[in-house]
Amino acid sequence: MSRNLLAGLTRTTRPDATIRRLLALDAVVTGANGLAYALAPGPLGELLGVGSGLLLGLGLFLTAYAAGVAWPASRPQPPAAAVKLVVDANLLWVVLSLVALAAWLDPTTAGAVWIPLQAATVAGFAVLQWTALRAVSR
Repeated sequence: MSRNLLAGLTRTTRPDATIRRLLALDAVVTGANGLAYALAPGPLGELLGVGSGLLLGLGLFLTAYAAGVAWPASRPQPPAAAVKLVVDANLLWVVLSLVALAAWLDPTTAGAVWIPLQAATVAGFAVLQWTALRAVSR
């Protein structure tokens, strides 16, 4: 994420607005990723060196997850428990992505770049969401 985009998302005097914006961006990015995996698992599987069946399943899961993340983003004050659940799920995704890469995936060069990049992006969302949640809790 660019510094200007983050500055724009977090520039507010209301921390709950920051959480909503971060959740909404997470939902959009995750949903786009999920739709890409679900709609083009064959070509993306070849590009990344990941099975098309796995990508299809991940795509369907990510699309549904994005809808779940969009729900607290749509609330005037996102429930803390829902935000914590999103943060925890994002961190779990990061761990599982890196374990899969190290333990059983045999990706192409593009996949070996994409998988950690995606994990880093998701980790960034988790850190920013957790930080914003802590600011609201103060």
